[in-house]
Amino acid sequence: MSELQNPEFWVAVAIVGIFIAAFRPVMKKVGAGLDERAAKIRVQIDEARKLREDAQALLAQYQKKQREAMAEAEAIIAQAKADAARMRTEAEADLVNSIERRKQQALDRIAQSEAQALKDVRNTAVDVALAAAEKLIRENVGPAQQQALADKAIAELPKRLN
Repeated sequence: MSELQNPEFWVAVAIVGIFIAAFRPVMKKVGAGLDERAAKIRVQIDEARKLREDAQALLAQYQKKQREAMAEAEAIIAQAKADAARMRTEAEADLVNSIERRKQQALDRIAQSEAQALKDVRNTAVDVALAAAEKLIRENVGPAQQQALADKAIAELPKRLN
């Protein structure tokens, strides 16, 4: 018998047909489910790619901010060093000026003290000389001569005051 006339063949073909007919909607559902899942995975991959790009952009932005902050910190440090050097130079100049002023003040005080000492010595010498002259005049000069010396001194007084 030929295979086409064999009932077992036709039963097998019918069963295969039924299975194909039954599995076709199931396979469509499975394929649709797989397509839907692939689409979801594609969306998730796109979202992950976008998130990765955003993260890289944020990282680059923060790295740029960090570099800018470091540059600013270095500029602040350099400015502080320059200010410290300038302040040190000014302080040294102020110290030199202060020392010179104090030195000049000390020299002025010394000069004043010397002038006062000379004045005191002269005044004392004048007082001693006057006392000695007065004593000598009293002892050696008579009243008539004393009157003549006083008149002469009074007459010379305007010449000596100028």
